[in-house]
Amino acid sequence: MAIKINTATFNGMDGVKISVEVDISQGLPSFSIVGLADTSIKESKDRVRAAIINSGFEFPIKKITVNLAPADVRKIGSSFDLPIAVGILLATGQINEEGIDNYLFAGELSLLGELKKVSGILTIVMGGFDNGIKNFVIPYENKAEASIVSNANTYPLKNLIEVIGFLKYKDLLPYSKEKIQLKEEVYLDFKDVVGQESTKRAIEVAAAGNHNIFLYGSPGCGKTLLASRIPSILPPLTYEEALEVTKIYSISREYKMLEGLIYKRPFRKPHHSCTKISLIGGGIKLHPGEISLAHHGVLYLDEMLEFNKNNLEVLRQPLEDRKIILSRSSGTVEYPASIMLVGSSNPCKCGYYGHEVKTCTCTEYERRQYQGKLSGPLLDRIDLFSAVPSVPFDKLKGTEGEQSKIIKERVIKAREIQNERFKNEDIFSNGEMNENHVRKYCKLEKEAEKTLIKLYEIHNLSMRAYSRVLKVALTLADLSNNEKIKKEHVIEAVQYRKFINNKVI
Repeated sequence: MAIKINTATFNGMDGVKISVEVDISQGLPSFSIVGLADTSIKESKDRVRAAIINSGFEFPIKKITVNLAPADVRKIGSSFDLPIAVGILLATGQINEEGIDNYLFAGELSLLGELKKVSGILTIVMGGFDNGIKNFVIPYENKAEASIVSNANTYPLKNLIEVIGFLKYKDLLPYSKEKIQLKEEVYLDFKDVVGQESTKRAIEVAAAGNHNIFLYGSPGCGKTLLASRIPSILPPLTYEEALEVTKIYSISREYKMLEGLIYKRPFRKPHHSCTKISLIGGGIKLHPGEISLAHHGVLYLDEMLEFNKNNLEVLRQPLEDRKIILSRSSGTVEYPASIMLVGSSNPCKCGYYGHEVKTCTCTEYERRQYQGKLSGPLLDRIDLFSAVPSVPFDKLKGTEGEQSKIIKERVIKAREIQNERFKNEDIFSNGEMNENHVRKYCKLEKEAEKTLIKLYEIHNLSMRAYSRVLKVALTLADLSNNEKIKKEHVIEAVQYRKFINNKVI
């Protein structure tokens, strides 16, 4: 007689319910697992055998067949150890199967029978809950993550003996998470940055509307100093945003650092030598990349022009669609990628093109080649460009700059206006607007419209650049608490389109 145990796996951000069917019959002793399982699942045979024996139970010396249904869904990860072990113990009559259909099991087993933390437990629990299962037996280390699904009954246990004891006696209440006291995050503060008022203004606008921004200037002028303080002025994550971010980290390679719901906006800073796969995701298991790990947060590309040009080009589509679809021979998954892209770079190889005092030693050809790493289509997807000048000596001993908490208050007020504006849309900020949203929400005063037409013709803007100007102008209107876009908002928004060569693009 075959035994069926409930578990789940994940495909991208979606949980998929899986049935572990165990059949034990007479014949030559063997242990086979079928159903499109990856290597980590096939290796579970040795872990399960040792865990059952070392936990004091008998392992049958018979023909054991485990089927993971549906057979056409690819299964990954080590979370199938526990349901396979429970299925074998049920099939051999060592535990009672009463009410077993009401539970979903997930967890990796050590050789000693201990339950180890697994990736994707939040997605697994949500997938099981959507399929009508409300009781979940999981590793103890996953308790905080699993308890995010408030209506699910989670039973975090430490080893196989505890699991069997619970199934036998039903003597545990569901895990009740303690009330979390959110500690205030400590960030670098903008008050430490002396001068650079124009760049601070550009960063505030970018943060208020979730816009992409590029900072350029000579070495040591403060580009990284400014960019590293952007998290201090971003609004906190909403519950819906936090849930999306947590699901991504749950299925990523960084799941072991996850402790419950993530309330802090991500700030990712990959090195310029990173590969395409690390940047956009992929690999055999189709893990999310840096662009998805920065979802609802900041992806900071320091020394952006030092990145491989081909690696930068792969950002074009996700920056436009705010999602990334990975198609490989192992399957197709979709990850969200709604990010605030922050790039910074020197204007040329020597770093001193346009410097007030020092002379650039690069040739015109070298400058064009260096700046050419940012293609026209990629530049079109950046909303704001800001030159970061060197700070004069007399300002270095000046008073403190404006505190981050004051800037943050203005950013939050602007975001609140946007939340109200887009309450019936599937977006949260001006930077996420598509062309339909731009036509619907970007209302200009007559003078502003005339000014925009003139500037559009003078600078020969592309349609995408025109759309970006309107998005930034709307954010400027939100910061000024104006319902319509004014002339000064349009002029300032167009000024933010000036690139290194001082041309409006």
